[in-house]
Amino acid sequence: MKIVVLIACLAGFSMVGRSQELNCQVNIVTDASLEVTSVELEIIEQLKGVIYEFMNNTQWTKDKFTVEERINCNLQIQISEIPQPGTYSGAVQVQSSRPAFNSSYNTTVFNFQDEDLVFGFSRNAVLAYAPNQYRDNITSILAFYAYYIIAMDYDSFSNKGGTKYFNEAQQIVTNAQSSGAPGWKSNERGKNNRYWLVDNALHQLFSPLRECSYEYHRKGLDVIYDDKVAGRKAVFTALNKLLKVVSTRPNSLNVTNFIRAKTIELVNLYEDADAKEKNQVVNLLKRLDPTNSSKYQEILE
Repeated sequence: MKIVVLIACLAGFSMVGRSQELNCQVNIVTDASLEVTSVELEIIEQLKGVIYEFMNNTQWTKDKFTVEERINCNLQIQISEIPQPGTYSGAVQVQSSRPAFNSSYNTTVFNFQDEDLVFGFSRNAVLAYAPNQYRDNITSILAFYAYYIIAMDYDSFSNKGGTKYFNEAQQIVTNAQSSGAPGWKSNERGKNNRYWLVDNALHQLFSPLRECSYEYHRKGLDVIYDDKVAGRKAVFTALNKLLKVVSTRPNSLNVTNFIRAKTIELVNLYEDADAKEKNQVVNLLKRLDPTNSSKYQEILE
């Protein structure tokens, strides 16, 4: 389990203000072709603030985080349609990162484009999450990603350390099943939705992926700045674990999502490796994610 310690903060900070888990940045944009009234623009700007407060000021776990320990994450919301006043649809890009030990480098842990964003929001509305209860779609979507981000972060520090929070995310999926909103069911968008994202994470077949995440980060990236050779070796060993998943679930959402989040990082990591090491990792990545083979070829250049 990731160890978090509550320490004294500057005077004037409340307990709530210094114990939350997320440091979430929020941005909302509308399609250039979308005609948005001045009233809607005001509501969207208010929505941005409400989401920011919800993500950053809700206490998602019982653990205590210092300001420096909060999980850095971003929500990029793209509104493509406003079917009627107060109703919005589009997509949300969800990204989280965590620092590599003994360095200023931050590695992407989770990066996902959710195309099933449909929700209602009215002026002065308040978002409040209640466990085991579906209130509205935007609250459920945000709470789902809050727990998923936390689970992924904990998994990167401890082997399967995020299980509790994956379970919380899965419960949100279950609660939302009867809402009729998209993204919560198994038969939607070819398994590229919230249902499969968390169902896969908790499935035994994907256990090697969670082991990979832990070893990649703790045994690989966290030692890179002290011993780059040992770190790269650990990264390669961790990625090899994914072959077990690919053999039974080729092109699975969770594996490809993990690999693609690391592509640029791997290019940089292996830029000064010898030819043999580069070829080994490129051949492995092409087996794990064959549809993006050309991207991994950059490692050889």
